Amino acid sequence: MADNDIDLQQIYEARKNRFRVLVCVDGSEESYGGLEYASSVANLADSDIVLLYVRPIDQGLRSGGLQVRVARENMLSWGLELPGIKYLKKGLDQLMADETLASEWGEKISHTDIVGDPLGDNKIEYTNEDGRMIVLKLKTAPTIAAGILDQYELGPYDLIILGESGSWGGWTKSLWDPAVAEKVAMHAPCSVLVTRDLKRGNGYLLCTDGSDRALEMVKKAGLYAMRTRSKVSVMSVALDVESELEAQNNVDAAVAVLKDMGVEPMSTFTRVGNPFEEINSAGEDYAIIAVGDTGKTGLKRFFLGSVSFKVMEHAKKSVMVVR
Repeated sequence: MADNDIDLQQIYEARKNRFRVLVCVDGSEESYGGLEYASSVANLADSDIVLLYVRPIDQGLRSGGLQVRVARENMLSWGLELPGIKYLKKGLDQLMADETLASEWGEKISHTDIVGDPLGDNKIEYTNEDGRMIVLKLKTAPTIAAGILDQYELGPYDLIILGESGSWGGWTKSLWDPAVAEKVAMHAPCSVLVTRDLKRGNGYLLCTDGSDRALEMVKKAGLYAMRTRSKVSVMSVALDVESELEAQNNVDAAVAVLKDMGVEPMSTFTRVGNPFEEINSAGEDYAIIAVGDTGKTGLKRFFLGSVSFKVMEHAKKSVMVVR
């Protein structure tokens, strides 16, 4: 194994011990709402925030080597308004305005060549005295979803945040597109939050079906709630009246998990009916609807559907698929 590969593996392993959040920005207000959430959930010294903008390969930037070198230097000093740069800069300014992040930050600039694109991938890493890191990443990829998922592989991350609205630069596609948001939510190995009208409100609504995966979701979502100092409620949906006792048992099991963590739920309840309709209806009163992953493969999820992804598609509020 080459020395560079060993160094990269050591970096990757070290990152596993940190709480890392990837925020995808596209200039829309929803994406900056997601950044505000990232700031609150990644508010401890063990946390890193990476701001990502994905641009298509070779966005009309073919030129000689000298001009490209100058463009890179100007871009990385924020002197050149290339696509995505102003969005990343706005996100950095928003983060640095947070009093909890007020400190001296060291700066490191790096570049990775990309075949067929003169500008390549570029990033700036800011690190403070506590070891916290804010990274601005301008990434080149054939598609937005591919760029986001590839960035996870360079991570890893605990949470990926995407804003629902807005178009990605000149890509003319809304972020809420099966080719982007659903694909990321399906294939990302970590939790994915799609933000819509993200306000603190009544905090998290944890939706459980009593499965082992649902209880794992409750535990992890409970940790997110603790980090953001948010309220937590728990619900379960019975398909019919005869199943109401089972639904209540599901809620009780989730409450026991939360109480073991020191989290006291604000409210608990059951509903009877179609699960994703009942969850979305109840979820209108909360900031974030938290649902568990089904455990199916991406292909099976896509064709068979699941409560989690129907909730994500139809909810009016932010939805987190927790893994």
